[in-house]
Amino acid sequence: MTYHFERTARIRFGHCDPAGIVYFPQYLVLFNGLVEDWFTDGLGVSYANMLGPRRIGLPIVKLHCEFSAISRMGDDVQFKLKLDRLGGKSLSLSLDCWAGDEQRVRSQQVLVFTDLNTHRAIAVPPDVRQAIEASVQQ
Repeated sequence: MTYHFERTARIRFGHCDPAGIVYFPQYLVLFNGLVEDWFTDGLGVSYANMLGPRRIGLPIVKLHCEFSAISRMGDDVQFKLKLDRLGGKSLSLSLDCWAGDEQRVRSQQVLVFTDLNTHRAIAVPPDVRQAIEASVQQ
């Protein structure tokens, strides 16, 4: 699989449950951080500016996760993002977590661009569409 954005993260105490492994909802927090970093660092579109002054949201409307191996505090893992589809108002992503050659989690998500004042779907903003299209063609 060809990924469009990657980053390494260390599993922290706050990610783990009393069993000492990542509490599964924390992967969604970590994947959301990956999406934010992709926008800001990978696409050059400030995610904070998009949500703040521009009032454009990007909520998850469809989510699928498979958990294949555990992660523990102190593990360094690779989070990887692949754009599967860019639609008129949404995008579909594959998000994976790896430690070396071992896949820990895989997720497929559909995110929809919304106006945060009305909470209704909007078209992908032209600057965001241009940045995404340029990024995946590289």
